[in-house]
Amino acid sequence: MNNKKPPFKVKQSNIVYKNNLVTLSSDLVVFDDGLEKEFTKVEMKPGTSILAINDDNEVYLVEEYKHAIESFSVETVSGGIEENETPLETAKRELEEEIGIKASGWIDLGFVDPFTSAINSRNFLFLAKNLTQTKVNPDDSESIKIIKIPLQKAIQMVENSEITHAASCILILRAAEYIN
Repeated sequence: MNNKKPPFKVKQSNIVYKNNLVTLSSDLVVFDDGLEKEFTKVEMKPGTSILAINDDNEVYLVEEYKHAIESFSVETVSGGIEENETPLETAKRELEEEIGIKASGWIDLGFVDPFTSAINSRNFLFLAKNLTQTKVNPDDSESIKIIKIPLQKAIQMVENSEITHAASCILILRAAEYIN
């Protein structure tokens, strides 16, 4: 990580809004030259994204309507990390809940910070292998379509902007690099 100090000091910080997923704050900062500036910061619950791949190099994606973008989105399985839960525990739980799959092989492919200018929402990336089908058990508010396609097709979908969820794009490309 970067141990450099920021080029300013926080003079005042106010929480504007907070719920179980998001905290919106406004920070007034002062630079060394005396310039004051306001930064708005969104802290979101950290999450995981999981790409499940079977022995035939087929991956499992989900399609779901996303209110924020007012459109359906094709993505890897993703979900928020609950308190006292590790990223891997979250990944295992989400994979089983959303698409009814358990995996005995887990590969940590790092993390991403999707929107570094204003949003703090780290997302941990996992490749799941050695898959076993179980029962799907999505949250009440989720209406998920499961998609199984060759990994190469998923890569093409990223390249063609058919998959636009940033963590999913990076995970698919990192998984392809890891496998090859």
